Amino acid sequence: MTIHDQPVGHEPSHFINRELSWLDFNERVISLTARPDYPILEKAKFLAIWASNLDEFFQVRVAGLKEQIAHGFTSATPDGMTPGQQLTAIRERVVSHYELISKTFLAEVAPALAKEGIVFSDYSTLDAEDREFLDDRFRELVFPVVTPLAVDPSHPFPYISNLSLNLAIFVRNPETGVSKFARVKIPPILPRFVVLPDGERFVPLEQVIAAHLDSLFPGMEILGHDVFRVTRNADLEIEEDEGGDLLMTIESELTQRRFGSVVRLEVHPDIPDEALDLLMREMGAGEDDVYRVEGPLDLSGLWSLYDVDRPELKFESFSSVVPPRLASPASEPVDMFEVIKQGDLLAHHPYDSFSSTVETFVTRAARDPNVLAIKMTLYRTTANSPIMSALIEAAQAGKQVVALVELKARFDEERNIEWAQRLEDVGVHVMYGVVGLKTHTKIALVIRREGDRVVRYAHIGTGNYNEKTARTYEDVGVFTRDEELGLDLSDLFNFLTGYSRRTSYRKLAVSPNGIRNRIVELIEQEVERPNGHITLKMNSLVDEGIIRSLYAASLRGTRIELIVRGICCLRPGVEGLSENITVRSLVGRYLEHSRIYRFGARGAERAYFIGSADMMPRNLDRRVEALTPIEDPDLQFRLDEILDVVLADDNLAWELNGDGSWVRVASGSEVDAHVELQDLALARANAHL
Repeated sequence: MTIHDQPVGHEPSHFINRELSWLDFNERVISLTARPDYPILEKAKFLAIWASNLDEFFQVRVAGLKEQIAHGFTSATPDGMTPGQQLTAIRERVVSHYELISKTFLAEVAPALAKEGIVFSDYSTLDAEDREFLDDRFRELVFPVVTPLAVDPSHPFPYISNLSLNLAIFVRNPETGVSKFARVKIPPILPRFVVLPDGERFVPLEQVIAAHLDSLFPGMEILGHDVFRVTRNADLEIEEDEGGDLLMTIESELTQRRFGSVVRLEVHPDIPDEALDLLMREMGAGEDDVYRVEGPLDLSGLWSLYDVDRPELKFESFSSVVPPRLASPASEPVDMFEVIKQGDLLAHHPYDSFSSTVETFVTRAARDPNVLAIKMTLYRTTANSPIMSALIEAAQAGKQVVALVELKARFDEERNIEWAQRLEDVGVHVMYGVVGLKTHTKIALVIRREGDRVVRYAHIGTGNYNEKTARTYEDVGVFTRDEELGLDLSDLFNFLTGYSRRTSYRKLAVSPNGIRNRIVELIEQEVERPNGHITLKMNSLVDEGIIRSLYAASLRGTRIELIVRGICCLRPGVEGLSENITVRSLVGRYLEHSRIYRFGARGAERAYFIGSADMMPRNLDRRVEALTPIEDPDLQFRLDEILDVVLADDNLAWELNGDGSWVRVASGSEVDAHVELQDLALARANAHL
């Protein structure tokens, strides 16, 4: 009997609901604003992150549950909740979050910013000089952009776009006495806050527009105005078939995204019933879709505030280091291929420089006359990506360049379409992946001629090829010329670009199918050891099969340490189920994003894997993902170092209880994992000098 055959983890009480677990994570983001040791602009940034996170949650997860109900689906999730029950529980939780976030902003963050001279000003309280400045800004910048839209028999209710901030306005014709409704959209192209001349006082753009409604509706009486914000279903529904044009399909769906059904309507508590009833009726929103919010709507606009040049109100700047093996006292950069020849290299971002590792690897390959081909998967990139520029340079130099651009990377579709077209224009072989699967794996393969041989150099990582997120996302990646891994990657690219049906690999574990099987196999092997020990670091743990395997291993006495940043559907520490399992989550300055899987106790033989896959059904069944073993002892030491620091953290860490509640680890303020890992990176760099 394998551990998977044991009857454990089959009761709904054994699982935590996925959506509520995600909301728990977003609540941990809110908690960062209460930390006395965090600078105030960082707290404002975390409010913006919370708001952006919640926007995506409604656009995708809440929208998906509403779609299930609309289509009559009543199936329960492993925790036993139907779609309707989940929506009810989500609303209750989100309402409490809004109350908490409003109090946090109005009573704590805004006053603390004001003490530092960064003031959220109200138009009505400004003096004549400030108002004159805003009047000028309105006439010069805002008035030419704003378009008031009337609603009457000849002007139907206007379309309200997704995530738009709007003014609902009632006006009256003084001659006829007839009242009418109008809508003004707050232009998203303009800054969310108007900065006063001192550079440190901010007035919400909607207040500036509201103060000048007489300019937009001359000759009419302004009876009142209210701010509202709309969120729509924005999850693309892609129907793929081998004869279709995926790029055209996604371009069409992006247009349709603007017209998705309303899933949330945010308003202020004092909005008149007449205005709210009209908005709900015209947009098809129900009472449960309405959220009454104190304070400014759309706190994601606080991102613009974070750009204020006040470094003393932010985290102390950290400059990522060049890994010692890549550092050179000379002006000439180190030959990266020569470095990799000497042994595999591990990069840990943001502590290790992304530009000196990943970007250098691709750029050097593009310019090296001995490089014959470059193949990469591209999931999320930036508008001015140096890696994309390097691929274009390589193609123009006559190299064979293959780029698998994932057009279905949610909310990055438009940028990826643009890059795909630019790459194709210079002769890059652009592929869009396998029908029915999203390509999420982060891999790069360089084919290089060395004498009479062809050698494969590779990078396999846990994070995107994105220089911007690499400064804030914690990720790991390995550079290698391991022959078997190189052959595996060649086979994987052939699967992605051609008609290969390969399902087995020499060293890689590849999903669909392969990763779940490999992880379960490794769990079962560890159970057979006298001092079995499993440490898994990931973003999310949702997969029912993996959870059951971990429960069964715990019952057999295997010690299991889980580090799960976001969603965790497993209940740890439950008697007769998971006494030997602990779960912790780190939330802080950097976004924990790496996936590191370690099997084996200290002092025993250990197996290590890194890759792009979380333990979720979508990663294991509906995406192309890859896990690679890390076999070099020096690199294994680095992974141990990362895991040990994260497990020792008593500053950023939260622990999950069996009842589903998260509790902040009792802080001895001795180990802040992000500071500790910064210090370790600096120490490695300084030791090389």
